Amino acid sequence: MPRWVLHLDLDSFFASAEQLTRPTLRGRPVLVGGLGPRGIVAGASGEAKVSGARSAMPMGQARRLCPHATALPPRTALYRVLSEQFFGVVRAWAPVLEQIAYDETFAEPEALADADADDVRAFAEKLRAEVRAVTGLAVSVGAGSGKQVAKIASGLAKPDGVHVVAQGGERALLDPLPVRALWGIGPVAEATLHRSGVETVAALAAMDATDVTALLGSAVGTGLHRLARGLDDRPLVERGEAKQVSAETTFDEDLSNLTAVRAAVAELAEGAHRRLVASHRAARTVSVKIRSASFGTTSRAETHPDATTDLATLTDTAQRLAVAALPDAGVRLVGVSFSGLTTAVQEALFPGTPAPEPVAAPVAEPPEEPEPEPDRAWRTGDDVAHPGHGHGWVQGSGHGRVTVRFETASTGPGRAHTFRADDPDLSRADPVASLGAPGR
Repeated sequence: MPRWVLHLDLDSFFASAEQLTRPTLRGRPVLVGGLGPRGIVAGASGEAKVSGARSAMPMGQARRLCPHATALPPRTALYRVLSEQFFGVVRAWAPVLEQIAYDETFAEPEALADADADDVRAFAEKLRAEVRAVTGLAVSVGAGSGKQVAKIASGLAKPDGVHVVAQGGERALLDPLPVRALWGIGPVAEATLHRSGVETVAALAAMDATDVTALLGSAVGTGLHRLARGLDDRPLVERGEAKQVSAETTFDEDLSNLTAVRAAVAELAEGAHRRLVASHRAARTVSVKIRSASFGTTSRAETHPDATTDLATLTDTAQRLAVAALPDAGVRLVGVSFSGLTTAVQEALFPGTPAPEPVAAPVAEPPEEPEPEPDRAWRTGDDVAHPGHGHGWVQGSGHGRVTVRFETASTGPGRAHTFRADDPDLSRADPVASLGAPGR
């Protein structure tokens, strides 16, 4: 009986969410990420990628490559809602999922247990159509006999398509690829294989298993050799809840005094605390990451016997850790995270002397939206509500004026209006409201 694994990946998720809820941007290049001089791109639309812009690139570089792009700050609340809708659809078709990120998952539908390639393609097309109908977003689907092949196939399906690798066709897909394309081969393993003349997956598959394990070790080498030969029987594993909640920011200018660092830590701790409370859990471990102006990174963590949701306690601990981790030079980045999460809440202050504990890796999450200051001016991308015009977003502001385009996912492109920046009819709005009417 053939095994069929699907890999589903929402296309250009963050930028597509912006284009969905801000119809004027559809068909235009969009960049999502930090807007300051040190900002990093979290997502780029297909139109921006054509110019060479991509995620993880400095925002300044991306804007130089694509000068006509609209750059927007991330709206995490919106992305979470769309992600929940996406997974709700997929889980109805395949109850067991292995979630990779908020826009990406593996599935192994029971309905495909004895299907042929044509049946799988038809199934994937129907699933894609339902994702589009519910979320308004495009999803690419790859299908194959295991997770490795399905993941590669979804990349070939982009944008907005389906690619099915027929049973027995694994080697034809894998053989020409560079060894780095295989799951689990990083820079070190790649360099080791290259020194032995192994450049392609086909060359790795042709090696004797003992030679592979001699190069890469038995634990890693055995699995990679099987993957290179198209053999992938790894089961799907349901991911648990996120193992930590966190908030992090890179400053436009280095912080140079203790007061500023303590204030930044307090603000980040408050942001992480909101996510902690929203998850209905408490934390035992507080961790702080400090990156200096010279890019050196120092982390500190403390673990306590009792979990808590008390903001003052968590903030005090984070500030104390930050002071201990301060570099000699200025501070470029600060991050605060809470882990050791549990539903058993102890509201007493942390007693005793804590022992350090390493922080577990978090489940992948959307980029965190910078915590706004209550009195800051309007910025491009802010969500706005007006009693007469409805929901809109800031297209530009300055010199005491702000231009707002009023539109949502359900309205189509809207009209722009300019107001005084202090107009009492303008108020900040929930980003989720940009989805518009239910059942759009």
